[in-house]
Amino acid sequence: MSDYDVDVLAWSERQGSLLRRLATGERVNDADLDWPNIAEEIESVGRSERSALSSHIAVIIEHLIKLETSPAIEPRAGWREIIVRARGEVERLLEDSPSLRTGIEGAIAREVPRARRVAAASLMRYGEKPLPDLPSITYTDPQILDEWFPTAP
Repeated sequence: MSDYDVDVLAWSERQGSLLRRLATGERVNDADLDWPNIAEEIESVGRSERSALSSHIAVIIEHLIKLETSPAIEPRAGWREIIVRARGEVERLLEDSPSLRTGIEGAIAREVPRARRVAAASLMRYGEKPLPDLPSITYTDPQILDEWFPTAP
């Protein structure tokens, strides 16, 4: 069992130290470097960033659907606030990792069906039947990322 399996924090600190020493030209024992797990951890950072992007996009879509389909007045300001916050998180992710932008269209396509189900269940829980036909609702990149909001039903 490697240190990675026992204490990932201690493992990561040791591996980081070894890699920094190696980068300065210091000789380190290559056997001390856990290359397979280092590669896995580096790849997991990218997966985590993509997952965070998809999660924020799903939140935006869910609340856009609620704004577009719910006749309720009172929760609208809260839904808009949630959208603005989630858009801010997407903006932050894209600033930190601009290459995520290439995955936005795919993330929207994957998240729309899920967000439809979540929004419908939420509205039904409050005794609301969404007005338009939910399967027809879709959104473009600018509608998700920019300051666009649907008009009230």
